[in-house]
Amino acid sequence: MAFGNKKISPRSANDSSTPVAATPSRVAAPAFGGTSGPRPVGGFGLSNKPGTGSVVVVPTPAQASRSPASGRSSMIPSIVPDAVVSANYYEYKKQINDQLLASPEMMQRLGALDNAQAAAEIQESARQMMVDLELPLSKAEQDQMLRDLVDDILGFGPLQPLLDRDDIADIMINGPTEVFIEVGGKIEPAPNCRFTDEAHLFNIAQRIVMQRGRKVDEATPMCDTRLNDGSRVNVIVPPLTKHTTITIRKFKRDRLTLNDLVKYGAIHPDGAELLKIIGKCRLNVIVSGGTGSGKTTLLNTLTAFINNGERIVTCEDTAELQLQQPHVVTMETRPPGLEGTGEVSMQDLVRNSLRMRPTRIIIGEVRGEEMFDLLQAMNTGHEGSMGTLHANDPRLALSRMESMVIMGKPNLNVRNVREMIAESVHVIVQVNRLPDGSRRITNISEITGMEGETISMQPLMEYVTTGEDDRGRLVGHHKFSGTIKPKFFEKAAFYGEGERLQKILSSGV
Repeated sequence: MAFGNKKISPRSANDSSTPVAATPSRVAAPAFGGTSGPRPVGGFGLSNKPGTGSVVVVPTPAQASRSPASGRSSMIPSIVPDAVVSANYYEYKKQINDQLLASPEMMQRLGALDNAQAAAEIQESARQMMVDLELPLSKAEQDQMLRDLVDDILGFGPLQPLLDRDDIADIMINGPTEVFIEVGGKIEPAPNCRFTDEAHLFNIAQRIVMQRGRKVDEATPMCDTRLNDGSRVNVIVPPLTKHTTITIRKFKRDRLTLNDLVKYGAIHPDGAELLKIIGKCRLNVIVSGGTGSGKTTLLNTLTAFINNGERIVTCEDTAELQLQQPHVVTMETRPPGLEGTGEVSMQDLVRNSLRMRPTRIIIGEVRGEEMFDLLQAMNTGHEGSMGTLHANDPRLALSRMESMVIMGKPNLNVRNVREMIAESVHVIVQVNRLPDGSRRITNISEITGMEGETISMQPLMEYVTTGEDDRGRLVGHHKFSGTIKPKFFEKAAFYGEGERLQKILSSGV
């Protein structure tokens, strides 16, 4: 399909004379998933900037049963490094993209096709335009441009290859040319990933938030949302930042097990057995750790040892837990709508869960006033409840729990709050991301009661660092408490785990 025979001349990306695509009327954005489902469609070449423009979205009802990657990867196999592409590559791509989206006929055709067919249509039209316009591009550059155009129109542009990679934990975009990823615990620049300009980046940010019915502009410059595969997304735009900034915490599709954590060195095999006992014996557990340390992953592994006969209610901001039991109710918080109404907070979910006859309540992350309701649940017949919170060691986790309770109940006496914590929480499991990027379960501590005004704890297992290897990685080992008899020994014995518990703790590894 040709769009004219006019030759594209090189010009600056900021040149106001660059053609701008007409904006068709917007319809509801189709959902986008990591493994299945349709994608939103829109072009990065539109005159979108914070607080002004709109996003092109083409309905694709036939895409609902197709993989978002179908029709892409096998057709365009090569990825060309930025150092290889010509100086005008991105300007050529932008202008072709603008002309593709400026055609109402093209938009209608794409709306009637599934992803594979739409990708083929885009590639065919773009190839014809390259021929007609006699663009000075190599074969490798042409293949790369076809792939980029498909991603820009059917997916999330330069982000799409990063979202398709399973080895990336986080994607951090600080501006059009500043894209970083976390791989193996280390942050590094994303290879061959850049946006054409600020308008392109903002357009992609709009597309991401729109699929959840959210918006981001000068009036509402911050937004928390998620992709349909569960990946968490934070977007913040000017004037609060110099450039549109996007942070994506990717959701792992493959559920890790305790055996995987042992294989990766996160915990000693005997430590894994200790966690199995803790999960099985219906102990109230708080998983503590810093950002990106693996709290949710660890909580997920602990839930594997819950009895299938229990009714479990989970409360999360984003449904990331992957419980395998047959009797699970999953609830998610809801942010306010465009009118500022309809919000459902974590505290609302926790309070409602108490009316749902749960055996256990599991909170994905405790951040505030809901801590009081969780402690109440732990202490009123919902043994085995669990949650995560941000803290760098078990003692700080106790301080944070105390602060969160007082945040919601400022009239409570501090000693009464500490007594409530000591009576409700049995075990704190600490997980940390170490300076070398590795993640370790560094401490398993039991709360034993009160000593005066202080909550007393005893460590059951600790990670001891002994040095570094020749590659700069930390070397250490897990050490158990020895002959200490835990306070929950009688409960472990009731579940038939008393002897095994004592054997593990006395191993002294």
